[in-house]
Amino acid sequence: MKVQTVKGAAGVNLHVREYGKSTGVPILLIHGWSQSHLCWSKQYGSVLKDDARIVALDLRGHGMSDAPAENNQYTDGDKWADDIAAVIDQLALDRPILVGWSYGGYVISDYVRKRGQGEIAGINFVDAAVVIGPKAFGSLVGPGFLENAPGACQDDLPTNIAAIRKFLRACIVKPVSQDDFEEILAFNFVVKPNVRRALLQRELDFGPILEGITVPVLVTHGRSDTVVLPAMAEYILSHCKAAKVSWYEGVGHAPFLEEPIRFNSELKRFAARAHR
Repeated sequence: MKVQTVKGAAGVNLHVREYGKSTGVPILLIHGWSQSHLCWSKQYGSVLKDDARIVALDLRGHGMSDAPAENNQYTDGDKWADDIAAVIDQLALDRPILVGWSYGGYVISDYVRKRGQGEIAGINFVDAAVVIGPKAFGSLVGPGFLENAPGACQDDLPTNIAAIRKFLRACIVKPVSQDDFEEILAFNFVVKPNVRRALLQRELDFGPILEGITVPVLVTHGRSDTVVLPAMAEYILSHCKAAKVSWYEGVGHAPFLEEPIRFNSELKRFAARAHR
């Protein structure tokens, strides 16, 4: 494992960790709202690393990356795009597979919007969101998020704690271990409420961007997800003709945690095919 610091947009230092085979297919793991690179432990700690070069970053404002206070550090889509480009460039990733969970769908879409597809081999949208704002709330983004995000954005600590606990329980349908849940709870609380708030102040619809994607796309989605609804996956599929879907029955918002063996196997096969 290598620990790296990448200089992202506006000089923000991004914490990045690298695992696996240096000559393997590069897989860049991009976590979601209020999360951390640690959410991918079932991937970088698995046999997936025997054949792949796995890179996991903490997005700006998350984990061990810098967390600037200004809202525009999180509402400017170009900064998200430039952060991902910086990781690819500074680590010399050769046509990586971008894997984006939840809010990571916006980050990947920002990257494609600004930087195009020439430097990547494929995209795996994992219970990923590509629309945010009133048109998405209730139809594409569900109660697991909508009922808990407002409290999670409050500075009042008891309110914040209660909301994040409920949010994380809403994310997971198939049980995970107590140790795993405690770790997830811990790294969620590293993220400050003002960062969570800022991330939700955008209004986006990446449908037109999806229509232009030509690299291979895998849509991985839990059928029982109440955070980012299965309708969001259908939205991606309806706009992105390059996309194939893998539905996870009885799984919630985190198939890579709830069914890691299947998830890792599918990601390995997808990455190998896309990177030819």
